[in-house]
Amino acid sequence: MAAVATGYFSTYCHDPDMTELIELFVQEMPDRLAVLEQHLEEANWSELARFAHQLKGAGGSYGFPQLTPVASRLEQLAKHTAPAAELEAALHDLVLVAEQLRTGAPEPA
Repeated sequence: MAAVATGYFSTYCHDPDMTELIELFVQEMPDRLAVLEQHLEEANWSELARFAHQLKGAGGSYGFPQLTPVASRLEQLAKHTAPAAELEAALHDLVLVAEQLRTGAPEPA
């Protein structure tokens, strides 16, 4: 029995025109998360909100709607200067989702 791939696959995973773009988006995710973490560490709320907003839109554009609500939550908390613990928790949730993004298409069960 073949192992079933887990994680979040792009809704565009079967679109050959999107394959390379999706791969690049997933590859760059650690760098994007590092930027968010840096802004959090520096208490740069406006940039944290801006980058979270970009990620919110990019997630949907690349077929990863799972990113939208968690990035939106981080964006809103940063815009309203929420306590650091809330921002850290929101970023942690975003990281957990981002780590599940996968390229390619899921194998049939």
